[in-house]
Amino acid sequence: MGRVGLQLRATLENITRLRAEGEDFRWYLKLKCGNCGEVSEKWQYLRLMDSAPLKGGRGSATMVQKCKLCSRENSIDILSQTIKPYNAEDSEKFKTIVEFECRGLEPVDFQPQAGFAAEGAESGTPFNDINLLEKDWNDYDEKTKESVGIYEVTHKFVKC
Repeated sequence: MGRVGLQLRATLENITRLRAEGEDFRWYLKLKCGNCGEVSEKWQYLRLMDSAPLKGGRGSATMVQKCKLCSRENSIDILSQTIKPYNAEDSEKFKTIVEFECRGLEPVDFQPQAGFAAEGAESGTPFNDINLLEKDWNDYDEKTKESVGIYEVTHKFVKC
C-alpha cells in the first residue's frame, strides 16, 4: 500500500499556520483492510505518541490491529516529519498536511475534530484548541480588530 497523504482544503479568513498541535493530536480516521476490504464502522484515532510492536519483532507502528473479518494483522504509521501547516497562501487549495505509512490498513475517511491551532495572519495572535468537527470555525482577533475564520473544510487522500 505504501504512503498515503491526507490533503486538506479550507477557506482561511485572516488566519495562517493551521496545524495539528502536539504529539497527542488525534487523527480520526476510518480504515479499510487491504486484504478483505472491511471498513471500520467507528472512527479510530492515531496519535504520534502511540506505538505498538509489530508481530515477529519487526519494529513498531502507530497502530497495529487485527482485522475483525479476515484476522490479518495490519498497521499504519504517522510519518511525523511530513506533518505540515496549512497556510494563508494555501487557502482554497488542497495541500498535504500529513502522510501515513500504510501496511494493510488504508485510510478512507477523515474527521477533523479538536486540537488544531492557528495564528492571526497579520498579528500572529495564537488560536489554540480549534475544533473543526463542524467544518467551520470563527473567532475574533483583538490585535487587528478583525474576525478570523476557517470555512468549508474538506479533505481527500492521495497516494504519495
